[in-house]
Amino acid sequence: MIKKDKDLAYAIYLYIGALFITSLVVSNLIFQKFFYWNPFGQITVFGVSLFEVSVGILPYPITFLITDFISEIYGVKKANQIVTAGIFASLFSMGIILTAEVAPAISSSPIDDAIFTKVFALSPIAVLASMMAYLFAQYIDIAIYHFWKRVTKGKYLWVRNNFSTFLSQFIDTFTVVGLLCAFGVLPWSLFFGLVVSGFLFKVFIAILDTPFLYFFVYIMRRRFSLSMGEEINLEA
Repeated sequence: MIKKDKDLAYAIYLYIGALFITSLVVSNLIFQKFFYWNPFGQITVFGVSLFEVSVGILPYPITFLITDFISEIYGVKKANQIVTAGIFASLFSMGIILTAEVAPAISSSPIDDAIFTKVFALSPIAVLASMMAYLFAQYIDIAIYHFWKRVTKGKYLWVRNNFSTFLSQFIDTFTVVGLLCAFGVLPWSLFFGLVVSGFLFKVFIAILDTPFLYFFVYIMRRRFSLSMGEEINLEA
């Protein structure tokens, strides 16, 4: 690969990585607001509205689309590097929140200590739970993705995209809701309902993002003349 193409490939990787980290950090900051996303009426499972989910779930599926894209184009090592960077960014953001929580608000502050605490007080616990779940889910997603890529010899992109995401999203949802219940943030009575709701929402989004993954992969293969299953080596 000529230097010009390599520089472009690296720039794309950098900006895609920035989108990944932003989506991850933002999902941890906004998680305390919940909404109902089913347009067909209310369905209750285990005493919980089936489609009642946190707004933090909105940007989170984007992270799995991005890691699948990076896995397909740049390989397993670069995908894992982005995951690790996301962990660091989330922990760093948690440190900033804790520092801001300690700093007392002045009398003329538009947001006083009580409101700030109400919005962000649970963030450290939630981020810790999310990060533990995230570690399991993202690394498993990447590993399964590349397993299917080897098995299919680079064909059937939809198979590795969806099957890796379905399992990893279930692990993520089960783990994060379980940890939030264990830490006392959520009551155990909501556990099964929130797991089912969160998982179904993520599966729905994963199915919807498959055409986008095909489109972006097609553009990259055409621009960099990549054959089926071929990856860009940024370190060569």
